[in-house]
Amino acid sequence: MSLGPRITVYLVSHNYGRYLDAAIESVLNQTVNDWELLLIDDGSSDHTPTVMKRYENLPNVKIFRTKGIGLTSVCNFALKQASGKYLIRLDGDDYFDDNILLILANLLDNDANLALVFPDYYLMDAEGEVFAHERRLQLSLEDHVMDMPPNGACTMFRISCLKQVGGYREDLGAQDGFDMWMKLKDKFSSSNVNLPLFYYRRHGENLTEQSLRIVNARRVLKKEHSQKLYHMKQPVLAIIPCRKHFDFVEDVWKQEFDGKTLLERDICVCLETNLVEKVVVTCDNPEAEELVNSLNNPRVFYYPRTTKSTQINTNICSTLKEIFDVFDPNYSGVSIIRYVQTPFISKDTIEEAIASLIVSKAESSCS
Repeated sequence: MSLGPRITVYLVSHNYGRYLDAAIESVLNQTVNDWELLLIDDGSSDHTPTVMKRYENLPNVKIFRTKGIGLTSVCNFALKQASGKYLIRLDGDDYFDDNILLILANLLDNDANLALVFPDYYLMDAEGEVFAHERRLQLSLEDHVMDMPPNGACTMFRISCLKQVGGYREDLGAQDGFDMWMKLKDKFSSSNVNLPLFYYRRHGENLTEQSLRIVNARRVLKKEHSQKLYHMKQPVLAIIPCRKHFDFVEDVWKQEFDGKTLLERDICVCLETNLVEKVVVTCDNPEAEELVNSLNNPRVFYYPRTTKSTQINTNICSTLKEIFDVFDPNYSGVSIIRYVQTPFISKDTIEEAIASLIVSKAESSCS
């Protein structure tokens, strides 16, 4: 005899009253019955409370109202209220396929090592018209897909694993799915199913439309997680290749912008991040070495290269190998290449590139 629901679904609405009936009905129409539904109104000013009230007498439905605390805080609230073994979120403007709980819960039932499972999903517009199918690579079959986190909604988690990693981070206000992916992926197994079991509505009010907020949150999560994983015994090199010829002007690295040469600007940006241990400038013009020496910075080094190695049809890998032989002979570290021809790359972009390599265990990253 079951002592409670196997699955807790929590449905969050902040002014999504016009979509809410479809979302709730998609839970009621599931092909399994061992679930509970937590309806959470996070400070709505529309008719969300009225819609939720229609379902208050159903035995497996509970209604809560929070005071506009934001999505990540609501996630932790739901985690505390949940009675189930598994937890899945549904946003008030989306809805489930009838079989999502059946399929995802069965995957978790059959593998005690799994912390989370997620499906493919459909994209639909504000009117509910499907316009795309988002398909993920199979985690069990493909390499290098661990840098592509699942959607925070429509992913089913094992509640014991969520509690073990301390729940959701609340200070960033975004990227709850990415946050949990970072915490879980190296401690537990993950899986996915290539069936579209979720309908994801895209409109101008989505959190996913707030691009800058999302980018900044993801950068913070990547950087902090990479620092936990990566020990600085392994060097991080920033390599800046320069040359005298073969660009649109000779010695393009000497061109000035805002009072500094392009090379000086690049060196300064690389030095802004404490993730970079050494900046290595390589060039076939001795004037570049003079510039490096004038900086008198113990983190900046010069490595000479031949003019032949700078020709357009010559692969830079031979020069990189020479540099690694000197500065990272065990090939144990991480390296980034900075080109003076792209002077507006920021410290944040450099740090995200390094962190992406580390947290996803990838071979390369490209901004």
